[in-house]
Amino acid sequence: MATERPDEEKPETCDVRVQDRIQGGTTTPVQSPTRLGPTRFSEVAGDKLRNTGSDLIGSISSWINGDLNRKRGKRKRIRTAKTAACVIALVGFFIFVNWFMLSQLHEGRAWLRRGFSKKPNLNPNVILNPDPNPTTKRVSVKVSASVQHGEKKKKKMGKPKKKYNGTYGRMLAFASHALAEGQDKLEPKELWREPKDQALAWKPCADQRSWKPNDGKNGYIMVTANGGINQQRVAVCNIVVVARMLNATLVVPKFMFSDVWTDASQFGDIYQVEHFIKYLSPDIKIVKKLPKELQSLDLEAIGSLVTDMDVMKEAKPGFYMKHILPLLLKNRVVHFFGFGNRLAFDPIPFELQRLRCRCNFHALNFVPKIQETGAILVRRLRDSGSHLAPVDPYLVGPKFASFILDKKAGPLHKASKYLAVHLRFEIDMVAHSLCYFGGGDAEKTELDAYREKHFPTLANLTKTTKMPSPDDLRTEGVCPLSPEEAVLMLAGLGFNRRTRVFIAGANIYGGMKRLAALTSLYPNLVTKENILSQTELEPFKNFSSQLAVLDFIACAASDAFAMTDSGSQLSSLVSGYRIYYGAGKMPTIRPNKRRFSDILLKNNTIEWKVFEQRVRKTVRQTKHVLVRPTGRSVYRYPRCKECMCSED
Repeated sequence: MATERPDEEKPETCDVRVQDRIQGGTTTPVQSPTRLGPTRFSEVAGDKLRNTGSDLIGSISSWINGDLNRKRGKRKRIRTAKTAACVIALVGFFIFVNWFMLSQLHEGRAWLRRGFSKKPNLNPNVILNPDPNPTTKRVSVKVSASVQHGEKKKKKMGKPKKKYNGTYGRMLAFASHALAEGQDKLEPKELWREPKDQALAWKPCADQRSWKPNDGKNGYIMVTANGGINQQRVAVCNIVVVARMLNATLVVPKFMFSDVWTDASQFGDIYQVEHFIKYLSPDIKIVKKLPKELQSLDLEAIGSLVTDMDVMKEAKPGFYMKHILPLLLKNRVVHFFGFGNRLAFDPIPFELQRLRCRCNFHALNFVPKIQETGAILVRRLRDSGSHLAPVDPYLVGPKFASFILDKKAGPLHKASKYLAVHLRFEIDMVAHSLCYFGGGDAEKTELDAYREKHFPTLANLTKTTKMPSPDDLRTEGVCPLSPEEAVLMLAGLGFNRRTRVFIAGANIYGGMKRLAALTSLYPNLVTKENILSQTELEPFKNFSSQLAVLDFIACAASDAFAMTDSGSQLSSLVSGYRIYYGAGKMPTIRPNKRRFSDILLKNNTIEWKVFEQRVRKTVRQTKHVLVRPTGRSVYRYPRCKECMCSED
């Protein structure tokens, strides 16, 4: 259940992206043990035997047919050889001409750089470029030749790789100066709106059905979902689809306690159980608990306990029909323990994919306690606005959505706009990324200890396997943005100093000291902790998942939303929610971290204007109306025929 892209989420082997979280795309750093070999549902041995037999038959067939075709092939080879020789000669001629022209061009440019209009005199005794000031020491060609020789030698060895030292003092000073000078300037319009009219053409339609309810007669499916609240949400919708696929009755999901999230909240503490059961009743049968005759079964002993080790990541529907259905029919119950991202997005039948969207966008309503506090949070962030955002009624319910409005505000009252930034920079993400963030030996020691305790598989992997260096990971764009990098992105995009910025994310690694750059450049920075009173936060104390839901609501309702790690599930779900219910009016900023990293590596030399231009271009390239690519998440990319209907 490794993250990320993602995403983005494969056994924990290591390429440049290290683990599944780095892949971008879409689970959390809450891990289960690495799959070290075939599981009980594997068919490796059988496949190997079949492949061996197939190879043997193919060899015999080739030997029998060889003699018959040998004579015929000889003449054909002669003709092929002549043709190949002509092609090689022609290619060689073109290569020679290109080399000659490039060499002349290079030599000419070298003369121009030295200030010559004609070919220079190469006599070593002639002094070049005499200084008009007679008191200045002249430099001879011999010295120049020596210097040039050294430069050539250095060039052959390759440019030294730029390294990240964790500080951006120069660029932060530029940003501060630019924000101070431009605090009265209008912000670029595209920051607060979707750039394409095509976004308006997509409308929600996952609530439409064209099938009859299942009777669930094949047995009961239980699920214990792992990870944080956002990973658990994905797991719930995936298991709903599996239950429909197997014609099984679903028991209301349970949530696994994690020593990372340290939250004992269950499904009913976060989502409205009755609404969940009733809304999905035309699709599947859902019950609150197993029948009494099945409650005493030892599911592990009878083989009905299926862990995430037994189910491959993004397993296709055929896997469940082949391996899980017989188990279900035999024992009448199957318990998926640690279930997460274990159902593929493609290929999957149209109506099953639509059911997935229906579950995520319609069936999972937050409990009234969360809706009410979420409405208070959004109302204060908008400074008692006089309008509702398109997503508000779906986030907090019609009852509490009306509370967001300020009834005393007149028609001319203009609500404050706010930018929400999901700063995924908690210690679990920082440790799991294997990146370096400028904290020296103290940071390395602390993160190593955290991995040993919470991610032992990953910790062991770092000792036994050659891992990509932190610099390589950063160059590849797989490191979450630090607070300093996030604030440089915002300043580069043109958000002015007066912008209200809501920061989502609990317990930022490094604490308030790490947020110093953000708070200095954007003094109107707020979090749920300083928007809500201690009394209002008290019911959620020690429940990190419920607090994360408040972040989800504030981010989804924001006028603009910026993600700093595309592999974060919260960012993925928020951006998908804004697309589905946002009516084409709720922009999301998705930085291309690989390109942004390349810009930041030049922080010691790049000028601010150039930095602004490159950052804006990088983000602009990601702000397009994208139809869901094959294999990608419908939760993040709901613009597809299964989830949304297009008027075009």
